[in-house]
Amino acid sequence: MDTLKEDLKKHIIEQLNLEDLQVSDIDDDALLFSTDGIGLDSIDALELIVLMEKYYGIQVTNPEEGKVAFLSINTMADYIAKRRT
Repeated sequence: MDTLKEDLKKHIIEQLNLEDLQVSDIDDDALLFSTDGIGLDSIDALELIVLMEKYYGIQVTNPEEGKVAFLSINTMADYIAKRRT
């Protein structure tokens, strides 16, 4: 699961063009859409949906499910792990 989280962070940094962030800067529990986390916005949410399909083959079609899945790196990794198996 740790490898998945590291890869996920790398993909997020690349997909969202967050050049000022390093993988180590993103805490697994940090709220992604909070200013206390990395401060993503609604456009970034669309990019995360694209990222999920591009790298993990997972389509996020239910907005409520996406809200829960995209809370943090941990919730994204759990969402991916459950849908991959």
